[in-house]
Amino acid sequence: MTVGKTATQGVGRRRAVPWVLLGLWVAVLVLVGPFAGKLADVQHDRAIDYLPSSADSTQVARIQDALPGGESTEMVIVYHRGGGLSAGDRRVAAGQVEEIAAAHELVGGAPKGIASDDGTTLMYPVASNEPGRDEKLRDALVEDVRGIARGQDGLSVEVGGTAALGTDAGKVYDSLGGPLLYTTVAVVALLLILIYRSPVLWLVPLVVAGIADLLSMGVAYGLNQAFGTTVTGQSAAVMTILVFGAGTDYALLLVSRYREELRRIERPYEAMVAALRGCGPAVLASSGTVAAGLLCLLAADLNSSRGMGPLGTVGVLCALIAMLTLLPAVLVLLGRRVFWPLVPAYGSEPTQRRSLFAAMGDSARRRPLTVLATGAVLLGALALGTLNLPGAVKQEDSFVTKPEAVTAMETLARAYPGRGTQPIDVITPAARVDRTLAAIRATRGVESAEKGRTADGWAEISVIAKDAPQSAGETATIKSLRSELKGSYVGGDSAEQIDLEDTNSRDTKIVVPLVLVSVLLILFVLLRSLVAPLILVAAVVAVWGAALGIAGLAFGPLLGLKGTDPGLGLLSFVFLVALGVDYGIFLMHRMREESLAGAEPAAAALTALRSTGAVIASAGLVLAATFAVLMNMGLVQLVELGFVIAVGVLLDTFLVRTYLVTSASVALRRKMWWPGGLSREGAPGAAPSEPTEPPRQAEQVAAP
Repeated sequence: MTVGKTATQGVGRRRAVPWVLLGLWVAVLVLVGPFAGKLADVQHDRAIDYLPSSADSTQVARIQDALPGGESTEMVIVYHRGGGLSAGDRRVAAGQVEEIAAAHELVGGAPKGIASDDGTTLMYPVASNEPGRDEKLRDALVEDVRGIARGQDGLSVEVGGTAALGTDAGKVYDSLGGPLLYTTVAVVALLLILIYRSPVLWLVPLVVAGIADLLSMGVAYGLNQAFGTTVTGQSAAVMTILVFGAGTDYALLLVSRYREELRRIERPYEAMVAALRGCGPAVLASSGTVAAGLLCLLAADLNSSRGMGPLGTVGVLCALIAMLTLLPAVLVLLGRRVFWPLVPAYGSEPTQRRSLFAAMGDSARRRPLTVLATGAVLLGALALGTLNLPGAVKQEDSFVTKPEAVTAMETLARAYPGRGTQPIDVITPAARVDRTLAAIRATRGVESAEKGRTADGWAEISVIAKDAPQSAGETATIKSLRSELKGSYVGGDSAEQIDLEDTNSRDTKIVVPLVLVSVLLILFVLLRSLVAPLILVAAVVAVWGAALGIAGLAFGPLLGLKGTDPGLGLLSFVFLVALGVDYGIFLMHRMREESLAGAEPAAAALTALRSTGAVIASAGLVLAATFAVLMNMGLVQLVELGFVIAVGVLLDTFLVRTYLVTSASVALRRKMWWPGGLSREGAPGAAPSEPTEPPRQAEQVAAP
């Protein structure tokens, strides 16, 4: 009687656990949900927000903000007629500029127009201190100027300049949230339907990933409020991609193992517990590796990169928590019927079918050194494509679809060839403003320099270069000014781009070694080996080089991109190394289990590939597809990042994991596990000390 009562209580507790977890998640969402929608309010995407406080450009913006009227909002109104401007066109332009000056307090009043030599274009530099650093006021000012400055009867009018470019960039970033989420959900849904071949099962991990995304946005907002973490459109987009990509990967591994356990264990609750015990350690280790790699970005000087580390980590950890708690609870509550029509019956055997990965493993077994050498040569040859990567992207080339601010810049470039049309801002101590002004005018490459506001011991000087914005000539002029003007700061749009490139270069030298060391240390502990971790890391670094090489062959010729984002190398390295090692852990963890169970090294490698190959391939396809969604966004930096990571994940999934790592394991045999116990001949096949997956054949999950 007592035994029966205890058993009944145990069943009751088991039934209650999923409901308790579900209730906890509802409570969490009620608390976090209101904050998730506020993440967009703390997002900043100006170049100056990306830069460290020590950069010249940042100092210029900070001091300008303290000057009377605050930071200057600068625009250029461009009037153009292909056949030449008429006297009536000039009167219309002058009248509209006067109307703008009457409606807004412009620096220096209504400006005078500057005509092009061919008489087709008239530009009016306009500046106002009304918005200060308030982006919403800046956008309102730009839109109001655009509303007044309108073309008529064939006269075209475009508003460009720093402020207009910032407004147009903000519109693109604001538009990312909806399309990015919808496209990501659609892509993941399609792949899950193809993988699971069930009308219901695909929806469960997708809904759980959506809940994890909501949680990640709320947590990211909390980090911003508590620690001032930088939030940009790029980092917010990548966080969403990681939630759906990594979360779906974890779901694929768990569901595959759960399906297998349901054939051995009658009750879904016990089957889920066994599944979590089997694949949980590998999932925890892989997510920890990704998080550790991303957190290395905290060492970056660039605010945007440093902020992406915590946001990316939040995305991965929220996905992990959701997939190891909420997903199991929902699956247990739904029972076996969630797998319909391919329901895994208790006591049944999985359908045996020819495995693609078994065939791949056989080829690696027969000629491991040949396969290894061929793969290494192929990756090295692809990496040579990096020599064809275009130079740093210019502001006007950073949009996929050109907004008005960019077309205005292009009109200016055609009408005023070789002439500077964008001011360089110099901040100098007020006591020596005259000497600084004289030194600027004497600097090679300077067209003109005019003194602006003065306050609090600082004076502002606006400089126009002889060369076009972001040209080699203007860059040389900015560097000359910084070299000559000791104690002064040189900023402005072009100077900000120089600071971005320099800071990215410096960050790469610091973050890359940190990522490699942190990932290697985790792998050393997890795999109890020195050789296996070194091979895994070398493989993912080779994949990174090959993916960048393919990008060099595709960016210009195929995608029509005219420049490379300065942060592409660093960010793609961090993501590809962290995510690539993620898949390596799944394979090597299973390989180690087989070896501990007594399998010979070659047999352990081939069994691990057959057991995990299909699941890893499915996960790789999902992750690559989610990052490929970024290629549909309107900014070149997102297109390039999505392309490189998607290509790298596919290379890692179908070349490195299946052929190269397996071939290396077969060729090195026990040396793969040196200096651990498995490296010694006659090592006992004792059970592993940590909870691991039982060494038996896993059910194959067909990749689409």
